[in-house]
Amino acid sequence: MKTYAEMTAELEQLAAHNDRLTAGLRSARAQIVELKSDLERVGDPPNSYATYLRRCEGTTIDVLHHGRRLRVATAASLDLDSLTPGAELRLNESLAAVEAVPPSDAGNVVPVVEALADSRLLVAVAPDDTRVLRRAGSLTTEQLHPGDHVLVDLKSQLVLERIDRAEITDLVLEQVPDVAFDQIGGLGEQIEAIRDAVELPFLQQDLYRTYGLRPPQGVLLYGPPGCGKTMIAKAVAHELVLRSAEVRGVSVAEALENSAFLNVKGPELLNKYVGETERSIRLVFERAREKAAADHPVVIFFDEMEALFRTRGTGLSSDVETTIVPQLLAEIDGVEGLDNVIVIGASNREDMIDPAILRPGRLDVKIRVRRPNLRAGREILGLYLDDAVPVREDREELLDLAAREIYDESPASAFVRVEYSDGGSDTLHFRDFVSGATLRNIVDRAKKLAVKDQLATGEVGVAAQHLRDAITTEFVENEDMPSAAHPEDWARVSGLPGGGRRRVDAVVPLQGRTLTTPDIAGTAAAGEDGATA
Repeated sequence: MKTYAEMTAELEQLAAHNDRLTAGLRSARAQIVELKSDLERVGDPPNSYATYLRRCEGTTIDVLHHGRRLRVATAASLDLDSLTPGAELRLNESLAAVEAVPPSDAGNVVPVVEALADSRLLVAVAPDDTRVLRRAGSLTTEQLHPGDHVLVDLKSQLVLERIDRAEITDLVLEQVPDVAFDQIGGLGEQIEAIRDAVELPFLQQDLYRTYGLRPPQGVLLYGPPGCGKTMIAKAVAHELVLRSAEVRGVSVAEALENSAFLNVKGPELLNKYVGETERSIRLVFERAREKAAADHPVVIFFDEMEALFRTRGTGLSSDVETTIVPQLLAEIDGVEGLDNVIVIGASNREDMIDPAILRPGRLDVKIRVRRPNLRAGREILGLYLDDAVPVREDREELLDLAAREIYDESPASAFVRVEYSDGGSDTLHFRDFVSGATLRNIVDRAKKLAVKDQLATGEVGVAAQHLRDAITTEFVENEDMPSAAHPEDWARVSGLPGGGRRRVDAVVPLQGRTLTTPDIAGTAAAGEDGATA
């Protein structure tokens, strides 16, 4: 018979075993509950998604579900007033809308062909496929133009979002520049000519109609690089806006907002795909007509015009100019008018532009922007070495000194010897190749030398020696630039004196300043070697 102690020990063992069984049962019960919950969750019928189209009677709505248009019920928790066409909805197993979810941000990007009157859009899905789609979300009130790119959902036939395409928007600058004519030096005759050709017809339209005159369709600015063609075009746009505001009695701010300067970057407009360049040109003129419809002036500026509108038949490969040139001609004097729109082209190879573009009725006015002479050069120098720049000596004397140094005809300023096919030759000096950009660069060099001098010695202001050193450095750096490989092309681009009446056979750099100032020339060369190393 068991003793009391043995029975107590056995009882304790049974109690511990019972506790272990209880804990195991509880753990098993928790696992069973969790598995049951998982089983119920896995067994739930799948939810689906649909695109909201419109609200119907009561609490029913029309949605697009898997390509089918359905009329479904809605949950009480769904706010119907906040739904807009194109919104994404979650449907339960009974195909009732229970929740609005964030819309999809993916789809097809297509260009707008036309904005229809009833808020629908005609878009080009493919070159031979145009479709009419409905606007969704915020696009229902946004103004869209032909050529704008939009995100569309072709299944729901909705336009979801406007997409800014960098390769399209970068081609055109719509903001009117803030360049005024008084900021351009040395081009008084050219400025007067272009103001007579452009401003007068735009500001005195009634008087022109009385005399049976029509405004010029376009202006060609041609001449050597760096002589102010682009600045003149910007100033034309700026002055047109100011004068137009005065004539119409509106504020300058309003005129600036409604006017436009469409700066078309010629080389970037070219596209390897057939028809894309022509489409871009059409879009530029459509945008111009749209902005000009409210009787505000619009300037379309084609820089490097010869890159786009080369003479037809001169192409070496694709010969794309055979279709680009006719597109421009059709836009300038086609069936649709160009009221309040002026086309300005700039080129330093006017001989390469198709003659059909240059005839009267298209680019009516042709203005040659010549290199600045001594008087004009001094005027340009004064724009950059103005009263705001500290100087050590008399400002007028510094300007006279710089002008004399730049326009010197001594052997030290000899630049190139041009040899002609008839056996003749000319020695040309640096003055024959000076441009407004060159003069600005010289003044900037002198200012940098003055800054370094002030840091080293404490003396403030531009001195005569700074200008002399800047002029010499500019001369030396440009002495190796003339092209001996293609002398005829170099002569045309550079605006060689003589206007190309004689054929150039050779261009021989003379390096006059290098030979007369070996110290500065050596310093420039050492700087280049150091940069290379």
